[in-house]
Amino acid sequence: MPEGAEDPISAAVVSRDRSTLDMVAEAVKHDQTMLAYQPVMQAMPPHGTAFYEGYIRVLDATGRVIPAREFMHVVQDKEIGRELDCLALQHGLRALMKSPQIRLSINMSARSIGYRRWSKVLESFLKKDAAIGERLVLEITEASAMDTPELVIDFMDRMQKHGIAFALDNFGAGTTAIGHFREFFFDAVKIDGQFIRGICDNPGNQAVTCALVGIAKQFDMLIVAESVETQQEAEYLVSIGVDCLQGFLYGAPTVSPPWLEELKQRNRA
Repeated sequence: MPEGAEDPISAAVVSRDRSTLDMVAEAVKHDQTMLAYQPVMQAMPPHGTAFYEGYIRVLDATGRVIPAREFMHVVQDKEIGRELDCLALQHGLRALMKSPQIRLSINMSARSIGYRRWSKVLESFLKKDAAIGERLVLEITEASAMDTPELVIDFMDRMQKHGIAFALDNFGAGTTAIGHFREFFFDAVKIDGQFIRGICDNPGNQAVTCALVGIAKQFDMLIVAESVETQQEAEYLVSIGVDCLQGFLYGAPTVSPPWLEELKQRNRA
C-alpha cells in the first residue's frame, strides 16, 4: 500500500459507522424510536413474569426496525447515545404509567447520570407518580458501572428513596472488582449470555456461571440468566440457584407490548 494511502478496510468501517450515526440521528430527529419488550421469567413456581426488559429500537429510512446491537456500539460514547438513553427512559416510563400492573427494566449508560435531559425525564415522571419508581429497574452494564463507580454509587444512593431497583447487566463480561459490591446498591445481576448459551455442554461455562451465582448470592442479589434458549439450559440454571430466566425460550423481544397481548387473550377466554 502506498505511504499515506488509507487502509480500505478502515475506510469501510469509518464509512459504515458514519452511515449508522446518520441513521440514528435521523430517527431521533423524527421521533422514530420505540422499545421492544422481552419477559424475564421467575424460575420457580408459579413461573410468572417477574418483569419485562425494554430495548431501544430505531426505524431506518425504509421503516425497518433496527435492534440496538446494530448501532449502540457506534453511539454509546457520543451525545446521540445520551439522547437514546433519554428516549428509552421516556418510552419505558410512559409504558409504566399506562400499565400499572407491570414492572419494567430500562438500559442506561453511567454516562447519562450527569446528562441533564435524562435526569429531567426521570424527575418529571416521578413528580407525576411518586410510586412509579417502585416498578422501574435501571440496568447498567458492568463495564459502564466500572467506568465511573463513584458516580454510579452516588446516583443509586439518591434513587433509593424512590424505590428504583438496579440491575448489573452483562455480569461476568467485565472487570468488576468484587470489593465494589459492598458499595454498589445493585438489587440484581444479569449473567452475560456468553456463559449461558450451550452451558449444558460446556464445563468451563458451567464453572464460571456457578462462581457468578455464588458471588451474587453472597451479596443477596436476584440472579437473572440471559440468553436462555432450551429447556435443558433452564433446568440446569434453576438447579444451580438462578432466580429468573430470560431468552428466546420464553419469547423474543417484540415491539407489541406482550402484557397487552396477554390481556387480550384472557378477555377472549
